[in-house]
This record gives sequence, structure tokens and C-alpha cells, in this order.
Amino acid sequence: MMRVIRRFLIGRPLHNTELAHERLPKWKALSIFSSDALSSVAYGPEQIMLTLVAAQVVAYGFIGPVAISILGLLMIVAISYVQVAKANPGGGGAYAVAKKNLGEMPALIAAAAVFADYVLTAAVSVSAGTAAIVSAFPRLIGNEVVVDLCILFGVLMLLNLRGVRESSNAFVYPTYAFLFGILGLLVVGIYQAIQSPVVIPSESLAQQQLDWTILFLILRAFANGCSSMTGIEAIADSVPMFQKPAARNAVATTYWMAGILGFMFIGITFLIMHYHILPEHSVTALSQLAEAIFERSPMYFYIQVTTMLVLYLAANTAYNGLPILLSIVAKDGYMPRYLAARGERLTYSNGIILLTLAAAILIIMYHGNTDHLISLYAIGVFVSFTIAQTGMIVHWFREKRRGWRLRALINGIGAFVTGLVVLIITVTKFIHGAWIILIFIPVMIYIFKQIRAHYNDMAEQLHLPLEDIEYSRPKNERKNTVIVPVSTPTRVVFETLEYAKTIGDNIIALHIASDEESAQRVKNKWDVWNPGVELVTIQSPYRLIMQPLISYVEEMQSKKAPEDYITVLIPEFETKKWWHRLLHNQTGWILRTILILKERVVVTTIPYHLPK
Repeated sequence: MMRVIRRFLIGRPLHNTELAHERLPKWKALSIFSSDALSSVAYGPEQIMLTLVAAQVVAYGFIGPVAISILGLLMIVAISYVQVAKANPGGGGAYAVAKKNLGEMPALIAAAAVFADYVLTAAVSVSAGTAAIVSAFPRLIGNEVVVDLCILFGVLMLLNLRGVRESSNAFVYPTYAFLFGILGLLVVGIYQAIQSPVVIPSESLAQQQLDWTILFLILRAFANGCSSMTGIEAIADSVPMFQKPAARNAVATTYWMAGILGFMFIGITFLIMHYHILPEHSVTALSQLAEAIFERSPMYFYIQVTTMLVLYLAANTAYNGLPILLSIVAKDGYMPRYLAARGERLTYSNGIILLTLAAAILIIMYHGNTDHLISLYAIGVFVSFTIAQTGMIVHWFREKRRGWRLRALINGIGAFVTGLVVLIITVTKFIHGAWIILIFIPVMIYIFKQIRAHYNDMAEQLHLPLEDIEYSRPKNERKNTVIVPVSTPTRVVFETLEYAKTIGDNIIALHIASDEESAQRVKNKWDVWNPGVELVTIQSPYRLIMQPLISYVEEMQSKKAPEDYITVLIPEFETKKWWHRLLHNQTGWILRTILILKERVVVTTIPYHLPK
């Protein structure tokens, strides 16, 4: 029954050969990876207005200069990240650049910063989507958190677990519907503004004399407005998900995204000033604009509904970017290694689930309040921007290919500007929540280091020096077939085989391989060992471990005499600390639970206790 439900919700397993079909063309990739950045026009310009209006409207006139500054920053960052995508076609963004060019610590800082940013992207996007629909349907006020969690678990998580192709098919059309609605809003709104006797009313240009207080307010408005730039890094993080040539397609998509985002951002800012939009409780600035331009016509509700949808789907940028990043970090040993494994649908399903849980915790903690969540936003992504650009400077100085000086200059300007933005955000938003991210990043680095130390200790303890091993071959006449599941030759497997020889002569080492490369790698190691035990390899192109192993045991059952036994010895290491167990999958426990139900099959765990 559970299997039927699982297949209904997630779908059938996908073969390894189907991975190529999961790659995205540019037009789909634009909607998938740019939905976060493009949808930010629904709250980015509004955040500038909210900050400046806090000073009794006297600073309203600075909205235009602040917006133009952010537009210039967008151009610099977009051009810089084009260089990142070209130089790192394997994906990984800031983490990959820093690891290759700057070393371990900058790479871990980048990974922690991007982790924080992606989790906030999911939480902010879902909360902002709910805010958009509440603006149109006030009856939902008070149920925001419930709506947020339903969307997070019931839509975003499930659709992404079904695979990139299916999630892209579900999400691509709402994104383009949103773009059509916003472009329609801008065209009609700008036309009406031009026809108006006063393009920008005098109260929207009112400015107080610039002093330190107003300067601080302007800088804080700039910092809040920079939330519109989150998500730009998603394309560089996910280059392998593009159709070939992946790097070239990623570059083109980055330019498309930056151009569309810049036009919409500056256009909405202009209309906010033209209509002199002021804060209203439970009504977004975009909702006020749409009502001012279209009144409560079907077009107004179209914009509100598509805005809600695209804000929800903006969270999908995190679902496409973070699991890939976590898989790369996990392969390097800084996160649990099961995050590096693709699931049945060729997605990094464990990373998807982790992101969903983290975003849900944030939404519950902050009661789904977009303004409070945005206070935490942007600092993480600009830290990663700065590290990526600095790493690229080192990259170009090492490579010194044709035109390297110009490329280094581009990334140098990007590093300087984004580094300056980090300082601005830190100072202006410190008491409003930035301090939490400044604590979170060192804590994550500590966790990364502890996980890596654990894996290093484990590798040291499981290492099998061939010169110190003498194989024993005890005689045993009992009719007992002993099966030892083998992931890779380690000390745990050696101890298990030694025990197996004491209970039977017919010993089979069984390896389940997801592809030919891993199968050959294990066979080569096995041949070097030569433990005197047959290695049987079963190919599992759907990456399933349990079912092929259980099927093999059932096949052996059908061949043996009724009075004979089959013994399955499960090699398993026991960690020193309880939390180390969380870093490893529970395959042995699940296998033991299933096989214990089969008649005349003995299941035994052979524990190996790690001393540290």
C-alpha cells in the first residue's frame, strides 16, 4: 500500500540513462532558475519605499536614486556571474570557485552563506506569495502560516521530488504568465503616466537635507532593495542542469534574466513614485499599483493571482540550486554523504527534504511575516557574491588566457562593489536581523568541520592495510550459504568475511552497483584484496539497493534444499558519538527489518566499533 502511495505521489523510478532528458532548454531554465530574481520585483521596490517612508515621507524622493544604484549593481553582478558560469561548468557557484582558488575556509563561508540564502529564498518567496493573495482576498488574514506550510510541503516539495522535468513543466507557464502580467502593467501604467499632466508628483520628489540620519536611512533602503538581486547566483550554481552546451546556455540565460529583471524593477519603482504609493496594512504596493491602473477589473485579479503563483514558485529556485550545492559539499565530506546521492527520480531528494524542513522552521518562527524574514535576507547572498568574484580574480591570474586582464578587472569591480554592499547591509540591518546570519555562518562552518573530521576519522579507522592481513580459511561442512552485502572493501567487510568463514564454506560477497564505473572500481579493489571469496555484482540502474538484494536472496531460497539455510551478514560500523549516526544512512537497519521476516534466512549484523 505504501509503495502504491509513493508511486502516485512521486512517480516511477527513472533509469540512469534518462538523466539526459532531465536537462533544461534555455526557455525552461529561465523560468526555473530566474523565478526568484524576477518575482522579487513584487517586494524589492516596495521595501525601498517602506524604509524611506518610515521617515515621515520626507525621504520619499530618494527612492529613484536608490533604485538606479541597485540597477547598476545588478549589471555588475550579472556580468561577473557570467564569468563564474564560464569558468565552472560543473556548477557549485561561489563554493566551487572558492574551493578551487581560495582554499577551504572561504569555500565553507560561501557554502554557509548560500545555504542561508537559499533557505531564506524558500521562506520569503512562500510568505510573499501568501501576502499577495491575502491582499486580494482579506478573508485569509490570520491563516498565513497554514497556507505557507501547505504550499511548501504539498506543492513545492512533492513536485520537486518528482524530478526536474516534471517540476519545470508545472512551473514554467505560471512564470511566463506573471511576466506577461507585469509587462502589461508597466506598458499601461507608463502610458498613463506619460499622458498625465504630472509624470512624477512633487510629493514623490520631496527630499530632506542630507545628513547622517538620512544617509543611514538611504543606505538601509538600498540594503533592503538589494533583496531583488537574490537568485542571480542560481544559474551559475546549476550549470550542469542545462542542455548542452551547458555553459553557453547558462550565460545566455543569465543575460536574459538580468535584462528582464532590470526593466521590471526600474519600471515598478517609477510607477510607485508616479502614483505616490504609501504603505497600507495587508495590502502590497504591487496590489495598489494594479488597482490604480486597472481598478478591480479581471486584469487586477490576474496580476494578483500570477504574482502569488510566481512568488510561490520563486522558492523553486532554491529547490533547484541548494540540493545541487549540498551534493557537491557532501561529496567533499562537509555534509552528510547521503545528500550526494540521487533518488529514484534522479533528484537529490534528501537535499529537497532538508530544504523544506529548514524553510518551514523559519516560517513558523517568524509567523510567515515577509518584512521580518527580509530583514535576514541579502547578506548571505552578497557574501557569496564577494567570495565568488574574489576567487575569479585569482582564477584569471592563474590562467592568464587571452583577455584575462579585462576579465580580472570585471570580477575585481564586482568583488569591490559587492564587498561594499556586505558592509552596508551588515551595518544598516544589524539590529533588524543581520546579526542572526553573522552567527549562523560561523556555526555552519563549525558543523562542516565536525562532519569532515568525523569522515576523516572513519576513513582512517576503516582503512585496510593489505600487508597486515592474513586470511584464514576454516573448514565447515554445514549446508549454509552466507551472503555478505558489500558497498566497498573496508575493514568492516574484512571482519565480516572472517566471521563468515567460521559458519560456512559457501560465501558470496554481493555488490549492488548503480553503474558500470562503480562496479568496475569495486571489482578492481576486490581483485587486489583477493580474499578467497566470490564477488557477485548486480547492476541497479535505478539506484535501488534493497530490492535487488532481496530479489537475490529470494532467488537463492528457490534453489536451496528445504533444510538448508541462508545467512545474511550485514557489515555495520558503530559510531562513537550519537550524532555521528545522523551522518550515515540506515540501510543495514532497513535490510535487517525486511529480511528477518523471511523463513530460514538468518540475518546478523557484524558490528565494528569506531574508537573515535
